[in-house]
Amino acid sequence: MPYIIAEPCIGTKDAACVAVCPVDCIYEGEDQYYINPDECIDCGACEPECPVEAIFADDSVPDQFTSFVEKNRNFFGA
Repeated sequence: MPYIIAEPCIGTKDAACVAVCPVDCIYEGEDQYYINPDECIDCGACEPECPVEAIFADDSVPDQFTSFVEKNRNFFGA
């Protein structure tokens, strides 16, 4: 899972990340956006576009957001 979207996205859902994704791998959920790990090409274009700094590489997710790795995985049924 190259990138995940964490708690700061909840309630914001800005969509700037969606607009810059070259492979359209970001999907809207009920409370936040999610990055499909099977479609993401690990380009990182979405990360700097997020106005609430909610996107993290899977190996650099802050401790307070680690539960969002599993939440993202569950969204895609992985």
